[in-house]
Amino acid sequence: MTKIRIVSQLCILALVIGAISLAGTVRAETTPTATRSSLSAKDKTFMKKAAKGGMMEVAMGKVAEQNAQSDDVKSFGKRMVTDHSKANDELKSIASKKGVQLPTKEHSGKWTSDKAYMDMMVEDHEKDLAEFKEEASNGSDPDVKKFADDTAKMVQEHLDLAKEIQGKLK
Repeated sequence: MTKIRIVSQLCILALVIGAISLAGTVRAETTPTATRSSLSAKDKTFMKKAAKGGMMEVAMGKVAEQNAQSDDVKSFGKRMVTDHSKANDELKSIASKKGVQLPTKEHSGKWTSDKAYMDMMVEDHEKDLAEFKEEASNGSDPDVKKFADDTAKMVQEHLDLAKEIQGKLK
């Protein structure tokens, strides 16, 4: 009788241990990535600045598309809307997976002339390029670093094109 009781207790113990182990596995598998992958403050700050900058590029690009005098500036504005909208969507996806709340306030775009817009685009893209390269090199999260590296290439293309158009407007 004691052997049966011991075997029964061992079976119950094995079931309890199995249930605890299974519960830990299920909890780990269903935990959002945000809690499993903690981002550094630097990565979060970069993501928030990139989101703000991306929204600004889209807003200003829309204004350029509609109001610019030069066809080159209109075309550049259209490209800003297309490229930065795509990058913004990618950043939103990464932020969602990482549990980062990005700013959502749209930037209102205003400028006084085609030259003023292109001057601003050159200056802004130079600053952005440095920030994206810094994050790509020294960020801590691999997904954010890859986004920064990929986007830096796009920003470099935009900077080169902005400088070319800026030169035509002088």
